[in-house]
Amino acid sequence: MALTPSTMAPLGTKAADFRLPDTDGKLVSLAEFASAPVLLVAFICNHCPFVKHSRAALAALASEYQLKGAAIVAINSNDVTHYPDDSPERMKEEKAIAGYTFPYLYDETQAVAKAYRAACTPDFFVFDKDRILAYRGQMDASRPGNDKPNDGADLRAALDAILSGRPVAKQQVPSAGCNIKWRLGNEPTYT
Repeated sequence: MALTPSTMAPLGTKAADFRLPDTDGKLVSLAEFASAPVLLVAFICNHCPFVKHSRAALAALASEYQLKGAAIVAINSNDVTHYPDDSPERMKEEKAIAGYTFPYLYDETQAVAKAYRAACTPDFFVFDKDRILAYRGQMDASRPGNDKPNDGADLRAALDAILSGRPVAKQQVPSAGCNIKWRLGNEPTYT
């Protein structure tokens, strides 16, 4: 499995709009999260070993922080023609198996991944109440086989800071995982 780091989009970037179908076919947009004090956007997929490694921790973190008012959404931008395990039908199964309590959206055109400068799965972006990027990077230092705690420490620190009105630490570590599976000819220039 090839290790791809996140691009570390510039802090202060405004959240890009989206309107994508969830696992039940309902269209979900950025505007639906407008009242939340913080928004976590996670680019994930079903088949990546890095996502599989962190999915239980992500599900637990999401359940906990949704109770605190955080909005959380996951987006799958992979090319399902070449990676059928990431199809919308399989996404619905994955959401149930993983216990995700947040919308899991399908970005068929890959335009949303490009707008966020997402490069890998998982890739995390945390926005404040004004939807300004305050954190981008790893969930925690855990990776398959490294025996570090899979506790969401980095994401928790960012979410806690925003929820308590404190600034998020500027030193942030890139996420790393499988590359987003771009459709042939649709690869972004930033990867």
